[in-house]
Amino acid sequence: MKLREDCATLVVGLLALVAFAATAHAQAPNVDAAKKEEKIVVYGAQVPQAMEPMHKAFEKKYGIKVEYWRGSSTQVAERALSEFRAGRPGYDVVEGNRGVQLIMKNEGLFTKYIPPSSEKFPAQFKEKDGLITAWRALPISILYNTDMVKPGDAPKTLDDLLSPKWTGKITMPDPTRHTTTAQFLWNLSKFKGDKWLDYVKALAKQQPILVESLAPVTTTIIKGEAPVGITYIKYVKQYKGPVGYVLMDKYLTDPNYMSLSAKTTRPNAARLYIEYVCSPEGQKAAADEGEFPMLPGIIPPIKDAEKVVPGLVFMDNPSEEEFKKLMGETFRQIFFGK
Repeated sequence: MKLREDCATLVVGLLALVAFAATAHAQAPNVDAAKKEEKIVVYGAQVPQAMEPMHKAFEKKYGIKVEYWRGSSTQVAERALSEFRAGRPGYDVVEGNRGVQLIMKNEGLFTKYIPPSSEKFPAQFKEKDGLITAWRALPISILYNTDMVKPGDAPKTLDDLLSPKWTGKITMPDPTRHTTTAQFLWNLSKFKGDKWLDYVKALAKQQPILVESLAPVTTTIIKGEAPVGITYIKYVKQYKGPVGYVLMDKYLTDPNYMSLSAKTTRPNAARLYIEYVCSPEGQKAAADEGEFPMLPGIIPPIKDAEKVVPGLVFMDNPSEEEFKKLMGETFRQIFFGK
């Protein structure tokens, strides 16, 4: 009996040790030290109107001001890299898609920080080096102007966009300037295998209206300049206007990340901000604005959003050299003939 009790105690002890080892690398932020730093500066790709409620809640809870600058993921990376190389980084936290985050990580822009709340995220999104932290997922679909296109007449699949009825009526970001769109087109190989480039060439022949990034696709649709477009589903919640999305079987999806500057002068406030974004409170606030957060069980208030989640297909990332070739050569030739 004594041996059995000793074994049970040993098992409990080992389980506790394993649990401790699994979370030992996460770091709880120092709230008091963070409050003394008074503010943080965040560069991000998320549209400001979707970040504002979460920022207001953070500021009210901790008394720390959030200064937020928004650009496309490409613009965020260009500004952060430029400032870092000049030795004058103006940001404490950088938010953006995986492709540009990896480029910035490889340049040494970030330092390790693993927020404790991220331990509950799916294992596939946990980075071993702790330099970038996934916090939301961005499924891409077809959006359409509901005043111009009846739901029954909307394209049902990406292949439907190749119909002559949509020639000159599609909007999408310019893949020679926008990294996420270059990544999206390259990842069509997950659905089409070796034929992915044939699809891209056929899409280019549809003479799409090319815009700077994914957010302007939505405003182009709402204005009626193009009745359909390729962009994030979340924008049906984040933009006011006659816009709906197409429910499909699968969605190429881009996880976005938060990263702590290696040269931040406000490390405690920056860590507290990242931890808040990953906490159930922060994840719920993000979902309320249309985001698909990383914490399982939280769904945005978008019609049929629960049917979208099982169809998420996360994109792979081209290397920096592959990005350069895709954007500077392959897609330039296909979309501009030069």
